[in-house]
Amino acid sequence: MDLLPLGVEHAPEMALVLGDPVLHEFIGGAPLTADALRERYARLAAGSADPAVVWCNWVLRLRGDGPLVGTVQATVTPARDTAELAWVIGTPWQGRGFATEAARTVTAWLADLPTGLLIAHVHPDHHASAAVAAACGFAPTSHREDGEIRWEHRPPAAPAT
Repeated sequence: MDLLPLGVEHAPEMALVLGDPVLHEFIGGAPLTADALRERYARLAAGSADPAVVWCNWVLRLRGDGPLVGTVQATVTPARDTAELAWVIGTPWQGRGFATEAARTVTAWLADLPTGLLIAHVHPDHHASAAVAAACGFAPTSHREDGEIRWEHRPPAAPAT
C-alpha cells in the first residue's frame, strides 16, 4: 500500500470509499459528498491555523494503479512532544490489515522524528480499531474523551550516538 499526501483531487474517489453509512457507526457523522470532502481536504491540505500544530494526512492506495482504500492522519504538537493518530478504512477493504500497515508506518515515522507520546482514540466497541492500536504498540488508558478510550504509546528513545 502507498501512503500519498492527501489532496483535493482525492475527494471524488474518497467520497466513494467513505460513503458507506455503516462506516460512520464508530467514527460518527455521515458520509460527505465529493464536493464537501473536497472543501474539507482543501482545509486539511492548507494545514493547521495554529503554527504549533502540524497536520499530516495521507490517503491509502493499493500499490500500482489500485484503488484508494482509506486514510491515516497524525496531528503533531512538537511543543508537547505528542502526536495523535487516526485511521479509517473503507468497508469493502476492512479486515485485510490495511489499517495496521498504515498505522505502523506512521507510528514508525513519528518515532523516528522523534515524538515522545503517541495517542489514538478508539470507540470502546470498535474491536478492530483496538486491535490496530495494540498491533502498533498502543495500550488503553483509563482516560475517556467523547466516549472513546485514549490509547497511548511511547516509542523507545533513539540510542545515543
